[in-house]
Amino acid sequence: MDVRLDHLVCWVSDQLGSLHFYEQVIGLPGVRAEEFREGKAAFPSVRVSPDTVLDLMAYDDSRGVEEGTGVEGSAGHPVNHFCLAMGKEDFDALQVRLKQHGVEITGTGTNSFGAQGIAPETVYFPDPDGNVIEVRYYE
Repeated sequence: MDVRLDHLVCWVSDQLGSLHFYEQVIGLPGVRAEEFREGKAAFPSVRVSPDTVLDLMAYDDSRGVEEGTGVEGSAGHPVNHFCLAMGKEDFDALQVRLKQHGVEITGTGTNSFGAQGIAPETVYFPDPDGNVIEVRYYE
C-alpha cells in the first residue's frame, strides 16, 4: 500500500498572519497565497513536502467547524501537536528565525522516536493560534 499524508487543516484566527508565520518564520512556501490575497481562494496553504500541505482555515463560529466533514462533534478538536522534520542546517536556522521573531521555544527533547527513527534533537513552539509545532532533524 502506498499512502501519504495529503494535508492537515489548522484552524487560525488570522489567515494572513498565519501565512506570514509559516512562510517567514518556519520557512514553508505558500500555496495559493496570491489567490487568497486576491480573494480567489477561500484559504491559503503552505507546502511541507511534495505530497503534503497545511491548510490555514479561518475558524468561524457562525458556520461551525463540522462544515465539510459531516461528522458531528469531530472537527476542530485539539491535536496535541504536529511534527515537521528537516535537515540539521535548516533546524539550526529555524531556531535563529524563531528568536528573531520573538517566538518562544516552549519545549525541547533529545533522542525522540518518530517516523524516521530516533531524532537527536527536537524543539516545540506555538504558532500564532496556539497550535503546537514540533520540529526535529534526523542524522
